[in-house]
Amino acid sequence: MQKITILIHCEDQKAIIASVTNYIASIDGNIIYLDQHVDADENVFFMRLECEFSAKNWDIEAIKTDFQANLANPFKMSWEMYTQDEKPKMALFVSKYDHCLYDILGRYSAGELPLEIPLIISNHEDLKSVAERFSIPFHYVPFTKDIKAEGEQKQLDLLKLYNVDFIVLARYMQIITPNLIAQYKNQIINIHHSFLPAFPGAKPYHSAFKRGVKIIGATSHYVTEGLDEGPIIEQDIARVSHSHSIEDFIMKGRDLERMVLARAIKLHAERKTMVFSNKTVVFS
Repeated sequence: MQKITILIHCEDQKAIIASVTNYIASIDGNIIYLDQHVDADENVFFMRLECEFSAKNWDIEAIKTDFQANLANPFKMSWEMYTQDEKPKMALFVSKYDHCLYDILGRYSAGELPLEIPLIISNHEDLKSVAERFSIPFHYVPFTKDIKAEGEQKQLDLLKLYNVDFIVLARYMQIITPNLIAQYKNQIINIHHSFLPAFPGAKPYHSAFKRGVKIIGATSHYVTEGLDEGPIIEQDIARVSHSHSIEDFIMKGRDLERMVLARAIKLHAERKTMVFSNKTVVFS
């Protein structure tokens, strides 16, 4: 069986679902999953569906051309279509923290993530041994304010060389440049603690501990030029109390970062996210 995933968004209007499902049936496809959402405030329709085809001589490019002419044009749709064999290529950006990197590579090695990791890029050499342990090419790209342009160009050259589809900042401690963000719009995923903006700086857990917070959390989102203000993909929390130490806070925070980032990566890789107006529609 051949399988495709289709993502659609357009202005909400009558007969979209019926037209799409009838079209799939007309080309001998079987819909095995369908979910849709209407943003009433923006009057925008979103849909994700998975289809199976038993025909041996099916042609995905012909289906795309036909879909554009018969559905996308009349409904003025923005759409994407992927086959089950199209695993996205993900680049990992890291610095010195290794907890998210180890978690991602462990899940990847176990076959839990439907993607490929062709390279790891870092502004430090500390985690090179981790990359070597998992047999993934590691590229050291220095990145400071004095050589920012050179660093950005080197990053872009590597991403192009490895045909990277999206980027994950696995605790990469540098601000991504506007040019890189523009070239990978809604394709760069970040993870951070959820204390912002209340507790910024290098030691947010210490600040939160002194304030006596009762909840800590982590947020994964797409990167935009607004620092840590991009469309949110996944979040989670853990409760803490006066009995917890700063070390407990940090440990729980890192656990949350690992889990939340892994969920966000999986959702993105499975084509279950759609971004519109700085919000993310996440399909189950």
